[in-house]
Amino acid sequence: MALSYQGLLTAVPVILKAGNVPNIVGEAGIGKSALVSDVAREMGAKLFTTVVSLSEKGDLAIPVPPLTSESFIQTKAYGRLADVQFGYTHTLIEIITYAESHPEKPILWFLDEFNRGTQAVQSELMNLVLQRTINTLRLPAQVQLILAENPDASMTGFETSTYGVVAGDAAIKDRTVRLVMRTDAGDWLKWAAAIDPVTQAPNIHPLVQQFIGEDVSRLNQADEQADFIATPRAWARVSANLVELEKLSAVDREQVALDIFQGDIGQNLGRVFEQYLAQQAIHLTPAMIYEAQPVGSVVPAAVLTQFQAMTEPQKSAVLRSCLSLTTHYALTSDANAGRFLQLLQTVSQDGQFALVQQFGQNRELLKQLYTVNIAQASPYVTALYQYLQQVAGWSNQ
Repeated sequence: MALSYQGLLTAVPVILKAGNVPNIVGEAGIGKSALVSDVAREMGAKLFTTVVSLSEKGDLAIPVPPLTSESFIQTKAYGRLADVQFGYTHTLIEIITYAESHPEKPILWFLDEFNRGTQAVQSELMNLVLQRTINTLRLPAQVQLILAENPDASMTGFETSTYGVVAGDAAIKDRTVRLVMRTDAGDWLKWAAAIDPVTQAPNIHPLVQQFIGEDVSRLNQADEQADFIATPRAWARVSANLVELEKLSAVDREQVALDIFQGDIGQNLGRVFEQYLAQQAIHLTPAMIYEAQPVGSVVPAAVLTQFQAMTEPQKSAVLRSCLSLTTHYALTSDANAGRFLQLLQTVSQDGQFALVQQFGQNRELLKQLYTVNIAQASPYVTALYQYLQQVAGWSNQ
């Protein structure tokens, strides 16, 4: 049995509250680190992470002698650092310091890629999991541990796994709760459409969401002619790259887009995705809409003609791209608001309603538009906000 992302969001806190240690097992790039971050956020916990595969023997156990002033180096632009001859992770110090200053705050210590560390490193960490101690140091009661591992061939259901891992000690297996994580396209698409509170844009570019939604097997697909696997993590990179590509001129974008996509998801799938973007009129980008000359709140005739010639799905795809870049092209600008409104009104009623629903997920943007609307200082922003309200009301008709 295996659990989806949403299932693990429920299961992991249950195990932690029971005083046990969850061990999340899943393929690389499936979203284990993102899952732990979400668990910490939902639990209101401070998260610390140690990547075990990057640790060396003695990192957690070898004592470091007291440092003198000569042991520190002050750089010109990047701050101060210690020239320590013996490695020692600073994470434990940070955890203890934080625990002392926030005694009521839960703390999660995430030991990522646990079984990709050497046997010696795993042995040093065993006391953390089994006894919650390192040498004479005792972990505060508020600190809870989460492990993550890649599959190894000794695990049931992963007999053909080829990851370069070191099989875990039997004592670790006996004292942790193994939770196998599986890719669930429905979970991923739900997360992809959610609005990031920092960027105020969807977690994943709308066109990537659409591409995966049409064939969910693409979310975790091996390339037949290369050593690539298109994982959820790879698609997140594709999404971020696509946002930046949309800021380029059409000529520059066409020169590099295919190579960038293939560098993330492989030769075949990269080519299919690039062709899909062409079909979805990605050649008309937010940059071309908002920056086309002459400047102003009216869409230039050439751009408007090109937009009107598109199919309804293509129009919606272009406007969704505009919504994903509102931090770069603010709709609180009269010029941008006017152009967006003009194009929105050329879309079918069903398409307009779907786009306004996407607006509804971005509460911060709606708040900004409302503020400008109340001030009545920007006529096109006011017109856009009032039209959004009008379209939203269609559901009651």
